[in-house]
Amino acid sequence: MGNLQDRDIIEGIRLQDEKVLNYLYRAWFKMVNSHVLKTGGSEEDSYDVFQDSIIALYEQICSNGFNIHSDLKGYFFGISRNIWLKHLREKSKTDELDFDIAGEDEDEGLSDPLFMKILTRSLNKLKPDCRSVLEMYYEGKSYEEIAEKLQLKNEVYARRKKYLCKEALMEIIKADPEYIEYQRFLK
Repeated sequence: MGNLQDRDIIEGIRLQDEKVLNYLYRAWFKMVNSHVLKTGGSEEDSYDVFQDSIIALYEQICSNGFNIHSDLKGYFFGISRNIWLKHLREKSKTDELDFDIAGEDEDEGLSDPLFMKILTRSLNKLKPDCRSVLEMYYEGKSYEEIAEKLQLKNEVYARRKKYLCKEALMEIIKADPEYIEYQRFLK
């Protein structure tokens, strides 16, 4: 498949044509990957951003008022850039999260750079769905909103998922050698 015209790509995306989607990965992924890597992301982040961008473009194309006044590749890059910026903003919020670890004072460690480093490292070890649940919870989202956004069964399941994810995070933190040393220092 050579170079496709914008109208062919739009129609292929609308029809969810696998050949067109494969073409987009070959032709446009490098552009997104380069931007994400240059701005502190990983290869995995690039794939996530690219996939989210394809979904966003598909939703826009399928909406009634889709009309662009620039080339589709530039438009797509704009979508990707915005998705990546949103991810970076959410990540910076995550780095500031307040986790109350069992048996500890809630505010303990929040101003301590070492504890924040341990917390950030531990959050990055969590599965992406758990990270999302905890981020949304600490952003003040209701369990109903979390369930809807993450396509969970209901708010009871979202509440249970948050509990399990928080437990998983606490286990990761408590197993961190630096955290064990940090606890000794505090005593």
